[in-house]
Amino acid sequence: MIEHWNRILAWLAEHAPATRAVLRPRFDALPELRVPAELQAWWSVYGGTEEGLYAEILPPFYTPLGADRAFILRDTHTSRAADSSEAGSPTSWFHPAWLPIAFDGTGDVLAVDLRPGELRGCVVEWDQERAKMVKPEFASLTEMFDKVATALETRGAVGHCYPEVNSAEELHWRTS
Repeated sequence: MIEHWNRILAWLAEHAPATRAVLRPRFDALPELRVPAELQAWWSVYGGTEEGLYAEILPPFYTPLGADRAFILRDTHTSRAADSSEAGSPTSWFHPAWLPIAFDGTGDVLAVDLRPGELRGCVVEWDQERAKMVKPEFASLTEMFDKVATALETRGAVGHCYPEVNSAEELHWRTS
């Protein structure tokens, strides 16, 4: 997983240095977290962005979160108790067993689904306006980072999104 994250960072450094510049190294006080190993590994090297700064690295417009802000964001979104649904199953409310990993600034998030089941660790997209999550977007963080890195390197697509760099050297994703 770290290999794919490093591919993303290398591409950003060369092609979108303004986006790369707002990323922090790992959060200094990273606690012992009870999260999947790949999430723990990522947060051991990545600390998010400064408050109020965006780096739309994950399509279509998501800025990755560091561990420090992920738990705060989960608490602000969670309004109901956990149920017995399995990882990856659709919901019409933000599940307390989701841990946000990226935000868009309008209330939507990408989250790792920590509910039990075969799809535990999948990445889901919570659409706040529509108040639902329909299906997993990626089977894992590793898959997500690999697909993003490959799309950047080949200027290909992740789903319906294509990477573009603007004149300010910032990465954005164009939707088709």
